[in-house]
Amino acid sequence: MKTRISLLMATAGLMAIAACTDQTGQPIGGMSRTQQGAIAGGVLGAVIGATEDGDNRGRDAARGAIIGAAAGAVAGNILDRQAQALQQQISNPNVQIVNHGSYLQVVMPEGILFATNSAAVSGPAQSDLYAVARNLNQYPNSRVEVIGHTDSTGSMALNMDLSQRRAQSVTGILAAAGVNQARLTARGVGPNQPVASNATDAGRAQNRRVEILIRPTQ
Repeated sequence: MKTRISLLMATAGLMAIAACTDQTGQPIGGMSRTQQGAIAGGVLGAVIGATEDGDNRGRDAARGAIIGAAAGAVAGNILDRQAQALQQQISNPNVQIVNHGSYLQVVMPEGILFATNSAAVSGPAQSDLYAVARNLNQYPNSRVEVIGHTDSTGSMALNMDLSQRRAQSVTGILAAAGVNQARLTARGVGPNQPVASNATDAGRAQNRRVEILIRPTQ
């Protein structure tokens, strides 16, 4: 019972830490991702130590908290630094870089990547993708998922095909720029994950995008 309560408390604590962000995914309250990672790692480490069998649960909990806090701080610090580097390396101000705490999200609108109904990446956008590739090679311990999105105009089959081809085009440029293909996956979801209403031109423009999700592997 005590173990179950400890796990529930830890889960609640980690959810609360994850919620300490503003609408852009940035930390609020003056707490950096490094600090959030240290706290989250410490909580998780303490619980793992406390659930070990034996008569030294208190000692194991403290030891787990220290190890977990150190690991969490390192992971959070790496994401902080990688996000800052991306901000400096990408020249187009319309590209969004969001640090979600456990992964980075790079959002590239269709307008800077592709012509209408095309999967060929424009020249200026290729420069930004090469900058992303350099960043990924600088921080190699991650897996990268490229997701193509469309609005709801046209048939589902057309949009699914277009979004997949666009995701593959972006992935191909990252690979050509030196990113290990084993780290890369491409997926098209068509209009199935909108971020705005498809009832307006502005909303449809927001929905037409490619997202690059960077998830640390250690």
